[in-house]
Amino acid sequence: MHYPRILIWWYGLMGAGGFLFGLIGDRHPFGSDMLAHPLIVFFASAAAALLALCVVLARPLPELIPERPLIAGSLLGAAAFMVGNFITTRLLV
Repeated sequence: MHYPRILIWWYGLMGAGGFLFGLIGDRHPFGSDMLAHPLIVFFASAAAALLALCVVLARPLPELIPERPLIAGSLLGAAAFMVGNFITTRLLV
């Protein structure tokens, strides 16, 4: 059993978070290492948030967010990152 409200929050936060991380992605605020790239930090923070959600609700992740919406939200976050990065590098020069 998954919770529809969690899915709405999942898609919304992945889209908004990816876009915001994309806006700061060009400056590399976390360092120049590959693991400090803003896209990697974004997905690491999303994974940490999912782990925290599982602990707080005491449910396994596939019960909260099924696999397909999990992948779709991740792709949405990556696409939003690219849009934010495009806006920063091409339109706000």
